[in-house]
Amino acid sequence: MSKREFVTAINCMDGRVQLPVIHWMKEKYDAEYVDMITEAGPTRYLLEGSKENLEAMQAKVGISCDKHGSDVIAVVGHHDCAGNPVPREEKVDQIKQSVELVQSWGYQAEVIGLYVNNQWEVEFI
Repeated sequence: MSKREFVTAINCMDGRVQLPVIHWMKEKYDAEYVDMITEAGPTRYLLEGSKENLEAMQAKVGISCDKHGSDVIAVVGHHDCAGNPVPREEKVDQIKQSVELVQSWGYQAEVIGLYVNNQWEVEFI
């Protein structure tokens, strides 16, 4: 498989999760760059956000997929999220629901869920 140029992460704005997700995505998918689309509590933003919020998020994902050629989109939740302070089990459920939502947008990309645990390690959901 040849090296990908871009992959995409819908991630929290929390700086503690940026590098773990970037490193994991680059290693797992042999990518040069990770387009990072951030919001405070991204799964809550996706599942409970306004129509305008979702359209803005979808437009950003579209730029990554259509202009940068990304063919992997990760939806990320994490431990100790100030923007979406819910227990791990609920967060994992939100990640799964968010993956389904992003899949429904129809991009030609694999959509995955990731959880960054209390050790700042990335777990595939």
